[in-house]
Amino acid sequence: MSSKPLLRVRKTGALLVAAGLAFLGAIPFAGARWELTPVLLIPIAFFVWAWRAGTDVYADELRVKALVGSTRVPWPRIAELAPDERGQVSALLDNGNVIKLTAVTSENLPRVLAAGGQEIKEAD
Repeated sequence: MSSKPLLRVRKTGALLVAAGLAFLGAIPFAGARWELTPVLLIPIAFFVWAWRAGTDVYADELRVKALVGSTRVPWPRIAELAPDERGQVSALLDNGNVIKLTAVTSENLPRVLAAGGQEIKEAD
């Protein structure tokens, strides 16, 4: 596997801005009493999730990243990629398991397939 992904699909940058604003808004609350300072961890965790969560496309696999950890899915194990009613794409694996591809939507699915060197096959 190459060390750099061919394509990175991430959530909107507006989530990062929202996390920053939530952190700034929590400062006066957390500063009122020292026992409340852990409240600042919530917007920090949200910021890290918004920064990290997404799907990285490699020539031989997809890597789905969450707040902590990631899941590697080799292209040959993917039987089907399909959007749900909201346009979020999930991968049906050859063993019957389903993995939601974070930040991949029906709009950017063709870019994901093209970056991974996969051909688009229409359903019969």
